[in-house]
Amino acid sequence: MTYRVFVDGQEGTTGLRIHEMLARRPEIEVLRIDADKRKDSAERARLLNAADVAFLCLPDAAAREAAALVTNPNTCLIDASTAHRTAPGWAFGLPELAPGQRALIRQSKRIANPGCHASAFILLVRPLVDAGLLPAELPLSATSITGYSGGGKKMIEQYQAGGDPRLDAPRPYALSLAHKHIPEVMAHGRLATKPVFMPVVANFYKGLAVSVPLHFSQLKGGTDGAALQRALAERYAGERFIRVAPLSDPAALEDGFFDVQACNDTNRCDLFVFANEQQAVLLARLDNLGKGASGAAVQSMNVHLGVDEGLGL
Repeated sequence: MTYRVFVDGQEGTTGLRIHEMLARRPEIEVLRIDADKRKDSAERARLLNAADVAFLCLPDAAAREAAALVTNPNTCLIDASTAHRTAPGWAFGLPELAPGQRALIRQSKRIANPGCHASAFILLVRPLVDAGLLPAELPLSATSITGYSGGGKKMIEQYQAGGDPRLDAPRPYALSLAHKHIPEVMAHGRLATKPVFMPVVANFYKGLAVSVPLHFSQLKGGTDGAALQRALAERYAGERFIRVAPLSDPAALEDGFFDVQACNDTNRCDLFVFANEQQAVLLARLDNLGKGASGAAVQSMNVHLGVDEGLGL
């Protein structure tokens, strides 16, 4: 069976990567818009409604406008923007989120792709909340270090042009404490207290790692590092794109440092628990352009269409 797919916003970083993934798929017919009609609402509406699946790789306002153009009840929208991640009627496009999430994605015609930082954070925290180990009300903090490709074309050009010494060092941002991923982290991580989240962009192209520090005294009585690692391993048992490392995995620190880029060019997310007797650090890493963006979108498409979930990934 052939599926017709349209990428609205095909020239952006996420859109281009989705096109690369789809190019390897003989059962996918990619609908393309002429360059001079990319801002033509009528032509965009025609292609959106002709597609079995349409990816929205657009800014939030444009994604909302594009969604409003769709009148064909058979068109499935997968929105890579922030616009619909907590919106009623939209399934959250993280198949590994919880039992039953794949069924929601399969049935829904409106799927919101998770943010890259949010995917890593939620995959770490949600199983611990569900298991009762981590209180939903606990004030959490998280730091995420990411490659500059997550900033899109303008930031990529800025870093690759060189000549600005400020870009040589890591750069914390979103210090207004109102990062756009916070609502989805709270909603889909089942958190009742807004976490303090600080992302950091650094001078490497891609790769992302989120760290969440914990004190065992604030968790369910008797919780230790082994309990945290076991809860993650049990939740993700059998998941092809989630790997839970052994407790305080020595292989991850064989030279003394954690490799943020070890999942690059994959759709995998690696989860770690490093712990002593009093504290733990949860770590998740992924490719911010793979499982953190385009790979996640294609994975959700595969789930929705009922085909092999790993096709093209």
